[in-house]
Amino acid sequence: MNGCATSSSKNEDIKATIIALEEQALALWNNGNPDGFLELSTEDVVYIDPAFESKLEGKKALEDYYNTIRGKIKIDLYKMIDPVVQVSPGVAVLTYNYEAHRDGMVFTMNCTEVYRLDLNNKWKIIHTHWSFVQPGKM
Repeated sequence: MNGCATSSSKNEDIKATIIALEEQALALWNNGNPDGFLELSTEDVVYIDPAFESKLEGKKALEDYYNTIRGKIKIDLYKMIDPVVQVSPGVAVLTYNYEAHRDGMVFTMNCTEVYRLDLNNKWKIIHTHWSFVQPGKM
């Protein structure tokens, strides 16, 4: 029983850590600064966004894209809605709905981030996937 309680407690700590990392990066992002996400991303990160026809592969490609929008994003209010973290040894998958308010408009997206525990015992993003919310579709 103690092993399960310890494992469960460790998983809860991992979940809290992953959500905190994402919240910190989002706070910067919503003020035009992508550095939080860049610092969290691995060299081999894969980034999927509905704004692109194909995925971005590698941190350099992600950084090049982020530099084109650096300082241009300003979100008045945002919410990370219903975050869920699924934990397996060395990997954590975060999914949530993202709601952004800007200039009187509301944008809603789905986000999935795959985090991997690196050799320095730090959680890093290896995969990001953004998609538009499709209201009323299940």
